[in-house]
Amino acid sequence: MIEFTTSGEISIEVNGRKLAVAQSYRARALRESRAVEAFGSREPVGVASGRLTYQIELARVQLLDEALGDGVDFHELNGFTLVIAKPGQRVIYSGCEWSGIDESAGLGGTVLESMSLVATKRMVLA
Repeated sequence: MIEFTTSGEISIEVNGRKLAVAQSYRARALRESRAVEAFGSREPVGVASGRLTYQIELARVQLLDEALGDGVDFHELNGFTLVIAKPGQRVIYSGCEWSGIDESAGLGGTVLESMSLVATKRMVLA
């Protein structure tokens, strides 16, 4: 069996301070686009691209002990950064806003959350 390392760490940061980690993620880039029409033409003559956004789904998100002790609440986060460490590179999503938060826990268990995020910028650092 061959195993591929997909991520060393997935973390949520605010002002450079790591607040939480996640077990897995799924990212999707979306670009608005529209067909360019020419008068008298049956088919578009091209496509104009528009705004680019990123949708990220995080699974099993957990606040770090220090952030939990400081009373950090996911519902109050805005304008944060998501950092995904991969072998040899870091992918940084900035301008993040959450669009959905799900919580679940068993009796006496740790609360684990999944989050849906929208980011305005993506940067890859080697």
